[in-house]
Amino acid sequence: MMKNLLLFFVSIIVGFAAYSQNDIAFSKRNFPNQPNELSIAKKQIKNANILVYNETNRIEEGLKLYMKAYEFNPNNADLNFKIGYCYYNTTQKYDCLEYFLKAYELNQKVDKKIKFYLARAYHLNYKFDEAIKFYSEFITELKSVEEIDNINKYITECRNGKEILKDTTKVEIINLGKNINTEYREYGPMITADGSKLYFTSRRKGSTGGKIAGDGMYYEDIYESTKTETGWTKARSVGSPLNSKLHDAVVGLSPDGQSLFVYVDQNGGDIYVSKLRGSRWSKPESISESINSKYHESSACISYDNKTMYFISDNPELSHGGRDIFYSTLDRDGNWSAPTNLGPVVNTKYDEVDLFLHPDGRTVYFSSKGHNTMGGYDIFKTIKDKNGNWSTPVNLGYPINTPLDDAFFVTTASGKTAYFASVRPEGMGFHDIYELRFPQDEETTPEEDKIFLTLVKGVVTDKVTSFPLEAFVEIIDNNANEIVATFVTNSQTGAYIVNLPSGKNYGLNVNKDGYLFHSENFNLADTSAYQEITIDIELQRIEVGTTVVLKNIFFDYDKATLRPESSAELDRVVNILAKQPKLKIEISGHTDNKGGLAYNKELSKSRAKTVVDYFIDKGIEKDRLTYEGYAYEKPIADNDTDEGRQLNRRVEFKVLSND
Repeated sequence: MMKNLLLFFVSIIVGFAAYSQNDIAFSKRNFPNQPNELSIAKKQIKNANILVYNETNRIEEGLKLYMKAYEFNPNNADLNFKIGYCYYNTTQKYDCLEYFLKAYELNQKVDKKIKFYLARAYHLNYKFDEAIKFYSEFITELKSVEEIDNINKYITECRNGKEILKDTTKVEIINLGKNINTEYREYGPMITADGSKLYFTSRRKGSTGGKIAGDGMYYEDIYESTKTETGWTKARSVGSPLNSKLHDAVVGLSPDGQSLFVYVDQNGGDIYVSKLRGSRWSKPESISESINSKYHESSACISYDNKTMYFISDNPELSHGGRDIFYSTLDRDGNWSAPTNLGPVVNTKYDEVDLFLHPDGRTVYFSSKGHNTMGGYDIFKTIKDKNGNWSTPVNLGYPINTPLDDAFFVTTASGKTAYFASVRPEGMGFHDIYELRFPQDEETTPEEDKIFLTLVKGVVTDKVTSFPLEAFVEIIDNNANEIVATFVTNSQTGAYIVNLPSGKNYGLNVNKDGYLFHSENFNLADTSAYQEITIDIELQRIEVGTTVVLKNIFFDYDKATLRPESSAELDRVVNILAKQPKLKIEISGHTDNKGGLAYNKELSKSRAKTVVDYFIDKGIEKDRLTYEGYAYEKPIADNDTDEGRQLNRRVEFKVLSND
């Protein structure tokens, strides 16, 4: 009796399990008491089929109809497959697994490519072993060499993913929130080197012109936000002339934030540049015919000295396959050279996109479908050595990279904070912009990840009125006696940002017509670690009594012999004297308080005389020049510290008359 009862219960359980896995068709037989509901569900599926399979880019609408039918009958294999297919073709691809798996359980022959889609679904959800299993089963059904190669690539990506997940990257990932992100797409973040300003592309409601593209999204517009103590300000449109009634996307930003690179959908796709004057951007103009071709150019960035442009192009005559990274250099006449491919170490037969050049001038971040990606686009880093060779790209790892597309990686000069665009389950909509915060521990940071750069920023103003000035900022390589880069301060704020890669003796010169120039010196060894220096500069008009410290004048130790790297600074004084023929000046030498007064008087006077002799040799009349040595009688800093004594050891020139 007990045995028969046990068999009865087992048969009920088995029967229930079998019934729960049945593929239930949308038929009167299965739903005899719900004819109206059945009719509505079938109509929903029919209309969804038209949206998904007969009309392009209507998948979101079709998915909503499928889900309504799913509420009526969740156990139909074909419907589950179609829902999975919809999710697979949206940004929320990872949600497809539940439905593909259920479709397969209900009917293993629901679609001839079900094993492929199931493999992709497992792949997108980090279930790499399961994905490899179904990829391997599906590949046996293929005959096309191209299709077999594609599946083998997916299998390789899964194996890469298993290795990458073994050593996760230490990073905090933060959604930038409602001030930046919306339910629509936000991507392409661009950041100034100091991290104070953010530009990005959005396809949100309220775009200029209000047009909706074929994919159901609004046209692209460019937005901006400013970093404050409490976070990012509410993003606002940059307005005309950058935003128009067409697609407008930001694809690059100069480190100083004064040049914005935008993508223009014409001639196959070109890169244009706009300049910031005060608070307004100029009308974008094509970068160069040397860079823009009849093919697709996108994603541009420029080196800290404004002399090398990196960009993406799919020019088949120069590409290793698909889209590649190229660079072009600026000649003395201001013309860009023909593009040069970055080479096979970095570029693959797959697409490389969305590159970013760090302000150090040697580190490039980019997204690629090649190398050891775990799926879609992964973000990589490559570094250029002293010989100009690029290192093998390194995958930034999980959780930055995922089996989905991860792109648009940019970082501040310090490397402490970065930004990128990604689709994540916790996102606010489609693509969102995220902030990455990296732990900073100099002792444990690998050498290849250390940043050797000095960022100098500040504001240039009139010393008397405190009014912001539009002035020229020149960066000089003192050893080579050549101008490395030239910038212009913002005409409205007087602000400037310059980046100085370690390994040179730099002079920073700020000048404006009618004013005495201001100079700073940065002698940076190869090993000089990242530092950020703020120097607000007050320029003085050329008036009697004004004094300028010449910070890039160098003498041999304890001698009055000028060193060669002094030439650039001295020549600036010569230029001022040449432009102001009535100007008379005094050159004065100063020392610290080490040693006797008489000795320092003689040394400081000899050095001042050496400078005057240099000017005379350059053609300046002797009667316009006087010199004096003040030893340590006129200190400008405390002589009790090394830093103070260094400031006191100086050469100055003083305006005596100008009439």
